Amino acid sequence: MTPEGEALLRRGAAELGLQVDAQIPAFVQLMALLQEANRKVNLTALKTETDIVLKHFVDSLSCLRGEHLDGAQQVLDLGTGAGFPALPLALLRPEIPFVPLDSIRKKIDFVRAAAEALGLNNVQPQVGRAETLGRDPAHRESYDRVVCRAVAALPVLAELALPLLKPGGRLVAQKGPISEEELQAGRRAAGELGGRVTEVDAFTLPVLGDARTLIVVEKVGRTPKKYPRREGVPAAQPLFWAAR
Repeated sequence: MTPEGEALLRRGAAELGLQVDAQIPAFVQLMALLQEANRKVNLTALKTETDIVLKHFVDSLSCLRGEHLDGAQQVLDLGTGAGFPALPLALLRPEIPFVPLDSIRKKIDFVRAAAEALGLNNVQPQVGRAETLGRDPAHRESYDRVVCRAVAALPVLAELALPLLKPGGRLVAQKGPISEEELQAGRRAAGELGGRVTEVDAFTLPVLGDARTLIVVEKVGRTPKKYPRREGVPAAQPLFWAAR
């Protein structure tokens, strides 16, 4: 990472109210690992320093808006891809255990290697699908938080995430602009699954100004045993919202 990239990371984090000076060397190393691995395996479409700093690193850190991860004992990153938002969050919150989850093994292999290289003992990557884990007694209602970045429509996210959350846990979903139609469908789906949308936080991505929304769904009851439905069904047939 160039000095300009480091300055951009500091500026973006500062706009989120975060201080990253102590973590700059780790972010420099993470960028080098990501760029090197991406030359061999397609991990991310973002390749320039500016895009990686702002759209991966800073965007991931926006999960820390509103102190939604405070007090969490176990956080699952649903559809982590190349480790976002889990790896940047783990750098800033070393006291929180993170479980990055993805169904694509090559991506989890990278996340595991990166976590080891960075000395992130609080990161335990997992290969799998949320529909499967949500029916597994070892994972069902086991997590304090589920975070995810632009993975799917809100009703789909609710069905994938809420079975994994303990009562009192929260889904923190990072999205771009969200339509009223999707939000209302998400509210209804959350209610069906034992949850409640408690916050819709619209903001702009630091420096770039791109529209972002943090949706927070609290687990207020138990999720019916019939959820999640089998693999692929939540995305193909979202609850209360016509598939797009």
